[in-house]
Parts: sequence; C-alpha cells; structure tokens
Amino acid sequence: MRKFMLFVGGLVALIILLANLGPMVILGLSLWLLYIIFKKFVRSDSTVGKIGWIILGLIVASIAFSNIYAVIGVAAAYALYLIWKNWKKDDDIVVSDMKDDDPFTNFERQWAELNK
Repeated sequence: MRKFMLFVGGLVALIILLANLGPMVILGLSLWLLYIIFKKFVRSDSTVGKIGWIILGLIVASIAFSNIYAVIGVAAAYALYLIWKNWKKDDDIVVSDMKDDDPFTNFERQWAELNK
C-alpha cells in the first residue's frame, strides 16, 4: 500500500511539474536577465543609461513576478525527489531470533524491536 501511495503521489507531482515547466523556464530566464541588467546598471556611467536599465529592469521584473507561481513547480520537483528517495527505502527489517547471551546481540535485537 505504501508503494502505491508513493506512486500516486509521484504521478501527481510529475503532472504538476510538467504543467509548470514553461513558467519555470521563463522565471529562471527572467531572473537571469535581471542579474545581467543589474550588472549593466552598476557599470553604467551616464544618467540616461541608468534610467534605461531601470526601465528595462522593471519590465523584466514584471515578467518574473507574473510567473512567480512557477515556485509550485519547484516544490513539485522537490516532492518528486523525496518520493524517489523514499521509494528505495527498505522498511522490512529482518530480525533474527538468536538466543544468545552476548550483550551486543541482545542490544541489537532489542533496538530493532523498539524501532518497529
């Protein structure tokens, strides 16, 4: 049942990720352009050049803010990563029923019983 729920959760996360892939690309591109515009703004010496870079930066910032819901796609990608990581986890712990007087063996067996 656990694997089935992980599969359904992974399928939902994959669909959300694919639905938000375009906005994620546009958001990443606009953030990269904002970085470049900021660097050009800092290097510019003229006032007219700085005003031009500010106007261009505001236009690109509005594009970035209009695609801010792409963060949902990033969260879906992270959820998909966690599901993939938990899929590989083995939850069946095999405990041998050795009756031994060795304190280390008894400790390991009792520890495994406590962690069930």
